[in-house]
Amino acid sequence: MSSSSCSLSPSLRSRLFNSSATRFLVPPARLNQCRSRCEMNRRSFAFRGILASGVSVTGSSLATEPTQGMERLPFKPEGYNFWTWRGHKIHYVVQGEGLPIVLIHGFGASAYHWRYNIPELAKKYKVYAVDLLGFGWSEKALIEYDAMVWRDQVVDFLREIVKEPAVLVGNSLGGFTALVAAVGFPDQVVGLALLNSAGQFGNPNEKMDESEESILQKFVLKPLKEVFQRVVLGFLFWQAKQPARVESVLKSVYINTSNVDDYLVESITMPAADPNAGEVYYRLMTRFMLNQSKYTLNSALSELRCPLLLLWGDLDPWVGPAKANRIKEFYPNSTLVNLKAGHCPHDEVPELVNKSLMDWLSSLKPEASLQTL
Repeated sequence: MSSSSCSLSPSLRSRLFNSSATRFLVPPARLNQCRSRCEMNRRSFAFRGILASGVSVTGSSLATEPTQGMERLPFKPEGYNFWTWRGHKIHYVVQGEGLPIVLIHGFGASAYHWRYNIPELAKKYKVYAVDLLGFGWSEKALIEYDAMVWRDQVVDFLREIVKEPAVLVGNSLGGFTALVAAVGFPDQVVGLALLNSAGQFGNPNEKMDESEESILQKFVLKPLKEVFQRVVLGFLFWQAKQPARVESVLKSVYINTSNVDDYLVESITMPAADPNAGEVYYRLMTRFMLNQSKYTLNSALSELRCPLLLLWGDLDPWVGPAKANRIKEFYPNSTLVNLKAGHCPHDEVPELVNKSLMDWLSSLKPEASLQTL
C-alpha cells in the first residue's frame, strides 16, 4: 500500500483477535499518521480482510511441494461438497470414519486451510471442514453478519450433516465460532479445541452507550461516516486482493514461512472473485466488527460443559500466550499445549498440531462426556 493509505493504531490492530468488539472505523485523523507506523498496521488489516481480496490467481499450477512426509488435501477449484443452509450454498469437506471432528477456519480462510490436518485426522476419525457463510467456497451472502449467524450455521451443520456427537476445532474467528456453537448445542459437542482463538474477556464495569441518536447523528453524521468508510475500505479491498500482498501478510504471521505457498495463497484469493465479495467485505469490516461487544469469552466459557483443548502458537503477533493462560485459568477443565508457531499453528506446524490433537482426542470418552452434560 502507498504511504497515504489509512492506518490503525496498535490497540485497534490487536483487538481483532483479542476482541469480538473490534472497531474498524478509521477516524480521519488516523489517515495522516507517519509512514513508519503504517506498514505492520496495513499488513494486519489486509490479512483480516482477505476474504474479499479480489481476483483469483490465474495460471497457478499449485506445484509447490507439500510439507515433507505429510499428506495434503488436494486442491479442487470447484470445491468438494455443498449443503444448502437457509437458502445459501455452504461448502464443506468430509473424509474418514469414526468420531466426527468438525474443523472451522479463521477470518478470510476456508476449509483448505486445514489441508495438512484433514488427511491425517481422517485416518482415525470422520473429519469435516466447513466454510463459514461469506468465506471460502461458501456463498457470499448479502446479510447482516453477526457472530450468532456462524454459530447457527455450525449448530445446524451438526444437526443436519454430522447427525451425531462431535468435537469442534476452530482457529481464530473459527475458534470463537466453535466456542459459541458448543455452548449453543451442548448435547452434540463432546469436546472443543481452540487454536489462537478470537474473542476477548469482557469488562463487567463497562457499560454500553445506548443513548438515542440525535437527528444530526442519524441523518447527517452517520451517512457521511458510511461514505467515508466505503471509500477507505474500498481502497483497502483493492490492495488486499493482490496475491503478492496476501503472501506478504501471511509471511508476517507464519514464523516458519515454508508453508506459505501457491496452494495457500490461491485458496485465499480465489473465492474473492465472487461479485458480492466486496460488499461482504464492507459489511464484515463495519457492521459485524462494530457490534460484537455483547459476545465475550467469559460469558461463553461460563456456559461451556465439555473438555477444552488449547493449542496455542506462542509466537503469534496478534494473540499471545497470555490469552491462552487466562482461558485455562477461567475454565479449569482445559488442557494447554504451547507451540512455537504463529497465528495459524495447524498449517505452520501441522505435524505437532495433529499429534497433540490426536493425543487429546484419544483421552476423550464421548459417552461419559455426554452423560455429564
